[in-house]
Amino acid sequence: MRAITLLGALLSLMLFAGCSSSKFHNYNGPEVTHVVVQKEARRLYLLNGSQVLKSYKVGLGFSPEGHKEVEGDGRTPEGNYIIDRRNPNSEFHLSIGISYPNVEDIERARALGKSPGGDIFIHGRPRKYRDGGRDWTAGCIAVKDRHMEEIYAMVRDGTPISIRK
Repeated sequence: MRAITLLGALLSLMLFAGCSSSKFHNYNGPEVTHVVVQKEARRLYLLNGSQVLKSYKVGLGFSPEGHKEVEGDGRTPEGNYIIDRRNPNSEFHLSIGISYPNVEDIERARALGKSPGGDIFIHGRPRKYRDGGRDWTAGCIAVKDRHMEEIYAMVRDGTPISIRK
């Protein structure tokens, strides 16, 4: 009887270990030297020099056309930024931060008497946000959770990101 209990416990542990997976991955390939987002094409590219290492479909802000000008406009910024932070405990699975707003963004918003906003990230799309259509964020760039796990592993803080029309 004791052997059967022990065998059952061992099988349960093996089953649990086989089912568990981490959202954190290792990446040992070529360095990602640049991230490029093409808003009209709804694509994000991870580049090493001019070579595309990976490409992903993306969702954008709920008002995707044009450059983000002020907080709350629902637009995804356009321009050149830096990946400057990461959040392993994001409400959106995992996220990496984009250095928006830059000096020009701040000046443009101030000229309108407004705040430029901030907290622009590339992030996943948890289940509770999956009914929002393709462009549903407040200005961020969204990818599938499994793709965010790859991006999070591959892209380092300090990597340039260009967000284009």
